[in-house]
Amino acid sequence: MKHSHRPLIALILCFAFFCLLAATAHAREKVLRIPYPEDPKTADCQMNTDSYTLPLNVFDRLVEAITVSPGKSKLVPGLAESWDISADGKVYTFHLRRGVLFHNGEELTADDVVYTFDRMLNPATKALNSDILTFVDGAQERLDGKADSTKGLKALDTYTVRISLIEPYAPFIAVLASPQASIFNRKFTEPLGSQFGLSPETTCGTGPFILKKYVLNDYQTLIANDKYYKGRPKLDKIFIRVVADSETLRLLFENDELDTFDCDYAISQLPYFYESPKWRDHIKSGPRVGIFYYSINQTIKPFDDVRVRKAFQMAIDRQKILDKRFYGKGKLENGVMPQGLICYNPDQQPLAYNPEKAKKLLAEAGYPNGVDMTIVQVSGWSSKWVDINEIVQAMAMQAGFNITIKQIDEAAYYATRKTGAVESYTQSWSADFNDPDNFFYTFFAERGTVARSFNNMNTAMFEALDKARMMTNPEERCALYRDLEKVIVHEDAAWVPMFSLDHTYVVQPRVKNFVVPWNGWSDMSYYQMEVE
Repeated sequence: MKHSHRPLIALILCFAFFCLLAATAHAREKVLRIPYPEDPKTADCQMNTDSYTLPLNVFDRLVEAITVSPGKSKLVPGLAESWDISADGKVYTFHLRRGVLFHNGEELTADDVVYTFDRMLNPATKALNSDILTFVDGAQERLDGKADSTKGLKALDTYTVRISLIEPYAPFIAVLASPQASIFNRKFTEPLGSQFGLSPETTCGTGPFILKKYVLNDYQTLIANDKYYKGRPKLDKIFIRVVADSETLRLLFENDELDTFDCDYAISQLPYFYESPKWRDHIKSGPRVGIFYYSINQTIKPFDDVRVRKAFQMAIDRQKILDKRFYGKGKLENGVMPQGLICYNPDQQPLAYNPEKAKKLLAEAGYPNGVDMTIVQVSGWSSKWVDINEIVQAMAMQAGFNITIKQIDEAAYYATRKTGAVESYTQSWSADFNDPDNFFYTFFAERGTVARSFNNMNTAMFEALDKARMMTNPEERCALYRDLEKVIVHEDAAWVPMFSLDHTYVVQPRVKNFVVPWNGWSDMSYYQMEVE
């Protein structure tokens, strides 16, 4: 009896056909592969102060800050389709979009917004970002454990939220666009407590992507949210790979294992990419809203004398540092507000490099033989800080500054700095939200100037900064900030503005619609991005 092989052959052909279909579908899958220098540890943005890639893609906010041109941003409606502000500037009423779904299928409601912000203020949460809600009525009582809820947060109905402030706060809408203000679902988040955001199973937002996999210190995988309220992303998946070493990063990128190369993670590679025939046409660069600066601690003699502080400003050739350490990819800044920030003044009085004049100022102040100075450097931080300090150490000697560079561990640095006792240091600050308050109040308000070890105890400045926060006229507010900037830099010589940098990326040719983020973070939303 003969047996026909036709059914078996048909089965094999059918299996091969489906395998081919699956392989073709996989090949067509739009996957963006990006690096990150360290594990974010959590997707809970209330418990994180500097890793925002997950929050910006998994969650949404009431208001969003979008990049509209290089170094420029615009506030647009997000989960709130509109809002009203009372005449006295103290009551904000947000009207939520209807039909917005969390990844668990729950619809966004006003109660979720109230829960999210009250969670941040709940002392049991131990949130790191509660300062964004300082102005909310009842916030301090909630933080102090004196209230079981925040009286300034009210759900008026299913889709309407009212937030009442104790005083007008001009930057409030801008603050609500920061990643820290991402909105959570009460039903999903509340039972998880401190476990929220630690894994895909404990993470849920409304954002364009869903956290699918999370392998600690290795990678995270995000998949497209098919039910996203703005429409499904064009990317099917984002693969985020933790890569700490800059040489490994470049190797992976050049081997086509990564789609983006953020030069922030490897500044030394800038000349290579700009000079490479293969890559120079695939560079995406834009100015960041951020500034490098040197602090001056006015409680440490002889820096209590404004002449000594002015001499230190003149002792630094900022352009030389920009050219030598950052290959000239940036712009000298002469104030507190960097380019791109609202109220930025393009006509600031420049600070000139003049070591001879600096010497004369030191002599006038009673130091004809120069002064000793200590600059603190945190051990283990990026080599760029070492390089900058060593360049300044050498060049400032010509002006009469004998600089000692002191290494200190990170914990000791922060503990000492917040008491106002740390010596001078160099750092950078990028905008969390696009408003001058994010710069001025951080460094020169009464609490901030001590906590950052500036100690510029200018009572008129404190009063003016409090006033600026409450002003509702944008033109008058900008004029005040520009006046204060002159006082800080030129009259008080309270700090040394250095430069802002360009933010440079190199991308694979397959990447489309790549936009350099306005704020200078390496974190961004990938919703609009495409790959071929």
